[in-house]
Amino acid sequence: MTGLIVCLAVLALTGAFGMVHSRRNGRMTVRGRDAEERLTAEEVGAGRLGERATLVQFSSAFCQPCRATRRILAEVSELVEGVVHVEVDAESRLDLVRRLRIMRTPTVLVLDARGRIVRRASGLPRKADVIAAIGEAV
Repeated sequence: MTGLIVCLAVLALTGAFGMVHSRRNGRMTVRGRDAEERLTAEEVGAGRLGERATLVQFSSAFCQPCRATRRILAEVSELVEGVVHVEVDAESRLDLVRRLRIMRTPTVLVLDARGRIVRRASGLPRKADVIAAIGEAV
């Protein structure tokens, strides 16, 4: 009987964790410590930052959601004038990954025209959320 109770408790906890994780995955958030960070075009490997906003995507070579994120961000950067999409290989820029506390790929940072981090998403973001975050950056 004790084993059954333990098994049910473990199932309930894993189910709750799964629901919380899926609701947070790809959601654009604001972190207080991000507001202090400013990134330059050289740091992210871009020729220039966007006139209105810059979408910085941290990816890794074998990340399947990174490919879908790349497509979404490319579509948004073509759709909204003055927005640039930059992809950073997380493995080759570990210094930047550590400084910005990037824990997984894909991670998307939305920068304003001055390079300040306005929003952040870990996981595959929705296109509408990215466009709304750009609206905040402008």
